[in-house]
Amino acid sequence: MKEVEVLGNKDTRSGFGEGLLEVGRKNPDVVALCADLTGSLKMDAFVKEFPDRFFQTGIAEANMIGMAAGMTIGGKIPYTGTFAIFSTGRVYDQIRQSIAYSKKNVKICASHAGLTLGEDGATHQVLEDIGMMKMLPNMTVIVPADFNQTKQATIAIADIDSPVYLRFGRPVMPIFVKPDAEFIIGKADTIFEGTDVTIIACGHMVWKSIEAAQELEKQGISAEVINMHTIKPLDKNAILKSIAKTRCVVTAEEHMKNGGLGESVAQVIVENDLVPQEFVAVNDTFGESGNPMELMTKYGIDTQNVVDAALKVIARKK
Repeated sequence: MKEVEVLGNKDTRSGFGEGLLEVGRKNPDVVALCADLTGSLKMDAFVKEFPDRFFQTGIAEANMIGMAAGMTIGGKIPYTGTFAIFSTGRVYDQIRQSIAYSKKNVKICASHAGLTLGEDGATHQVLEDIGMMKMLPNMTVIVPADFNQTKQATIAIADIDSPVYLRFGRPVMPIFVKPDAEFIIGKADTIFEGTDVTIIACGHMVWKSIEAAQELEKQGISAEVINMHTIKPLDKNAILKSIAKTRCVVTAEEHMKNGGLGESVAQVIVENDLVPQEFVAVNDTFGESGNPMELMTKYGIDTQNVVDAALKVIARKK
């Protein structure tokens, strides 16, 4: 039986908070900016230890992005923090012009992404942000899977001289990435090796995919599960190596089907090795207010949806 050791339960935004504090201690050039959501982003510890390196911009996200871009000129490494909807939709022009086009070394850290923002509802549940960010030249896009990996990613992105979009969430989820695991930007992690179907997931959907693989094993199906924490640059070699064995793939993400991880994987498949693919993602709709896990079920991105997609794509293999 496939098993993953669960090390506890915690939200990924807390991983960001701990990672920010640690990278701040390691690198004096790291500064942090927040748009009036310091507590929600778990940035309090950084503020307390480095008050002179923290800038509260208030509810002025566009100004925050402009300030961050300017700080890079003086050699600083700014980490901006707010909800994912405000980190992207409200400030896309500033990100495009002042950060991506200018290749400024700003780390855009986006919490409360996807449906699992929950009760705050559709206006705050951004489901198109991965697509918005990955289409920008020069932008690195990272969606870590759990608390530990979010902490590791937060620390790792300080070492690359590039704009970064780091996406994480609100709900408490199982921790399964080892605390001492190496986080390599652009290199996927294979959680389970399998021969019948490849499941490629990011963010909260990695845990759902682990659960799905365990359920599929009960049915005699061997699933390979890949944690594709970096959406851009995408680990094409991991995809091609896996589908060469399994000859089919399921992608799973807490994002719109349009523009997300699944679309990036599909491009690799079409250009290199055409195999059937099924998408587990939100299908061209806004969300609504509700319990996070119930919303995942209603909008088709739960464990059973991954199982069903795997069975369907296996049946499509020639």
